[in-house]
Amino acid sequence: MPRDSRMSRMLHVLIHMDRHVDRATSEEISKMLGTNPVVVRRMMSGLREKGYVTSEKGHGGGWELACSLDAITLLDVYRAIGKPPLFGIGPHADRPDCLVEQAVDARMAQALGEAEALLMARFETITVADLAEDFERRLAKHPAQDGAGAVCAES
Repeated sequence: MPRDSRMSRMLHVLIHMDRHVDRATSEEISKMLGTNPVVVRRMMSGLREKGYVTSEKGHGGGWELACSLDAITLLDVYRAIGKPPLFGIGPHADRPDCLVEQAVDARMAQALGEAEALLMARFETITVADLAEDFERRLAKHPAQDGAGAVCAES
């Protein structure tokens, strides 16, 4: 089962937009992420709807940050991208007839629900600015890199 990388990709984009570009087109972002511009527009639209980015069409248009990174939490980004499933495990069937499977599914659902609640609480305490500061610390250890091109192979 492939991982859903939308959240990490959007966090990546937000930090690049804050640190390296004032405005980026869907095409530029798609090259950075190695995907299609249509996919970028779909992912960015959730951030726009929540007010974290703005977009302008046409020549000279593109995506821009609408607020500072310290105003955006990981929970905000998670919600903006549509709250994708956090875990790749779950019940085999929606309504199992087997009592053993029902017992297993009930306990798994309880444990996963508790884990999700903990993760959401943690996401709420981490801002995108926190991640950007971690990037800056890592960059300081690699002074030969400029923060945009050499740091990310896809940039």
